[in-house]
Amino acid sequence: MLGRTANGLFWMFRYLERAEHTARLIDAGLRMALTRDMVAAEEEWRSVIATAGQREGYEARHSSYTGIQTWNHMLRDPENPQSVLAMLGQVRTNARLARNAISSELWEVVNDAWHHVSRMLARPLGQNQVGEAVSVVRRLAVLAHGAMIGSMMRDESYHFARAGSFTERADAVARILDIKYYLLLPSLSYVGSSLDTGQWDTVLRSVSGDRAYRAIHAGQIDARGIVEFLVLDARFPRSLAFCHRALKAELAALAQIHGREGKADALMREADSLLAGRTIDEIFEEGLHQFLLGFMGRNNAIAQAISADYRFLS
Repeated sequence: MLGRTANGLFWMFRYLERAEHTARLIDAGLRMALTRDMVAAEEEWRSVIATAGQREGYEARHSSYTGIQTWNHMLRDPENPQSVLAMLGQVRTNARLARNAISSELWEVVNDAWHHVSRMLARPLGQNQVGEAVSVVRRLAVLAHGAMIGSMMRDESYHFARAGSFTERADAVARILDIKYYLLLPSLSYVGSSLDTGQWDTVLRSVSGDRAYRAIHAGQIDARGIVEFLVLDARFPRSLAFCHRALKAELAALAQIHGREGKADALMREADSLLAGRTIDEIFEEGLHQFLLGFMGRNNAIAQAISADYRFLS
């Protein structure tokens, strides 16, 4: 496979995951903002922008954090390269680059959704429209993943696409957990408390983990339990443990197809050894912020090594 095609597959699904994650953040922020007064609502939108990593670009153009400014910036602002619209454009561009390596069903899902979303986001959205836009983006992600799983050969194309998904998903979950944790718990003395359970519920909703968490923990919302669930519970498909276990499997499959391992495989084993067998007590003892920074750094190094190992730009 050409490096350009592998690059297109990998980044197609990274951008898809990123767009879906941004849509989930907007949805969770809207739910919280609607239950709060104006000052608290602005703080919630400030938190959403920070979590999405868009604070610098947003504040260069806006002096306040009203909901309508925030969700339009994140969804459709033509000057925001990290908007959902821009990222879905990248999904379609990369799908075209890898057109011969993906199924016709997957291409149709991406192409049709792009035309639908671009029409929907052609104009600024009001409060009554933002929920529908978020739902459309989330459905696109579900349909695209379903088309990939249901119609693509389990060859290197499939494994590059899956590797992109899990690389991006792990980064997104670690980032939201890191930022939200320190916004909500300014002191470690609050660990395990019921401080602002509504905000912690938002954290779970932003990664679609609220129902799964409640089923396991009998509806009890607490910071310590949520951190353990999102970091270590390998049953949940958005936990850090699940993402790295899945990424390790995709890299092993690629190594078998190509008849060799690369730097990414070595880095993956190192990352796995640092996560496997850890307890939540050990993570808190190290410092959650330090742990998550280390995780994100290793995850990024693996992504860069995948690009180098398979010559994405050649």
